Amino acid sequence: MSATNAAIGYAGNFGSPTQLIIVLVIVLLLFGGKRLRSLGSDLGNAIKGFKNSMSNEEAEKAEQEKQEAQKVIDQKPANTTTAQTVEKTDHKQS
Repeated sequence: MSATNAAIGYAGNFGSPTQLIIVLVIVLLLFGGKRLRSLGSDLGNAIKGFKNSMSNEEAEKAEQEKQEAQKVIDQKPANTTTAQTVEKTDHKQS
């Protein structure tokens, strides 16, 4: 077995409950409970803000598409009238 395969095998075994508990205890000792709570709160607020901005952006896009569609609908009769006028003018000139 080569060194690369051994490293991959070890990385594949990471995540056992015992190893995760040890890592969590070390993180708790390094940062402390109060700091971890504030980090968790900040992370939660960041996720909420991101979701809100995404939903606002989607709502703005939908509103903009609706307005553009309304403009197209409003312009269709005007274009038809212009086309009819051009046809009438062409017939008179012939």
